[in-house]
Amino acid sequence: MRRKLIMAAALLPALAHANTSISLDTAPINSHDKISLQRGANHFVNYCLSCHSANFMRYGRLQDLGLSEEQIKTHLLPAGVKIGDAMSITLLPQDAKTWFGKAPPDLSVIARARGTDWLYSYLRGFYRDDKKASGWNNTVFPDVGMPHVLYELQGEQVLHHEAEKGEHAAHSGKLMLEKPGKLTPLEYDQFVTDLVNYLDYMGEPSKSKRVLTGILVLFFLALLLPLVILIKKEYWKDVK
Repeated sequence: MRRKLIMAAALLPALAHANTSISLDTAPINSHDKISLQRGANHFVNYCLSCHSANFMRYGRLQDLGLSEEQIKTHLLPAGVKIGDAMSITLLPQDAKTWFGKAPPDLSVIARARGTDWLYSYLRGFYRDDKKASGWNNTVFPDVGMPHVLYELQGEQVLHHEAEKGEHAAHSGKLMLEKPGKLTPLEYDQFVTDLVNYLDYMGEPSKSKRVLTGILVLFFLALLLPLVILIKKEYWKDVK
């Protein structure tokens, strides 16, 4: 099963970026900003984890972001869950399919599959569409089944259509904020940035350590090279 999920994740980026007609915004994330990652982890637990699991991520791993075990237990750990448990959900797949049309995907590697720019644009691309059962649509993911769960924070956007041809012409145009939410547009953008930053971290938690290890190895090899050259010259100096 794990092997199938990894193979699917490897194939999804090509599918996600196959449609070049969609213009994506650049996600201003910073994998070294631990405060942003901490906020993103909090956003994920409070707004995403009720429907979306992250079965490849354990709560204890959040200590790598600078959170103490006590902070995780107090602010992020659901009742009855241990810090060593994976970020699973109690929502049954059959119930999710009945309510949403299909089961919400696991988000463990969604940033690696879709890309951070796609996620950033997607979470900012919801708009009101009375033709849809949920009442929402999305400029990045047309006819999306997921409702806009963050609408109380962002507010309600409407799409002003522009004269455009093509498959996604009905979903192109300019988004305008019709009803403000609890957050200002700048605050909401920061909220989404933190969330996407965490989703990117969650897809590869050891990335920063791996990169640091690679740099140290290259530095060591660079220091070792002159010594190896000297040894080689000393060893072969009498060979003619």
